[in-house]
Amino acid sequence: MCLAIPGKIIEINEDSTTALVDFDGLQQNVIIALLLNPTVGNYVIVHAGYAIEQMNETEALEAIEQWKEIAQDQDLNLSDML
Repeated sequence: MCLAIPGKIIEINEDSTTALVDFDGLQQNVIIALLLNPTVGNYVIVHAGYAIEQMNETEALEAIEQWKEIAQDQDLNLSDML
C-alpha cells in the first residue's frame, strides 16, 4: 500500500532538487528531482520524502481535507502520517 500526502511547495532550495513543502501547517523538506518544472505555489503528492506528482489546487485541498478526516477518525495528528 502506498500512502502519499499532498502539500504545497513554499520554497525551492538552492540545490533545486529539494523544496520546503507545507502540509497544512507542517513543513518538511522533500526531494523534487522527479518533477518537471516544479514551482513555488504548486501542490505536489509526496511519498517517502519524494514529490512524485504535481496536482491542481482543488484536488489537493480536497485530499488534504480527507487526510484530516482520516487522522481525526484514527485519533492521530496529520504529523503522525508524514
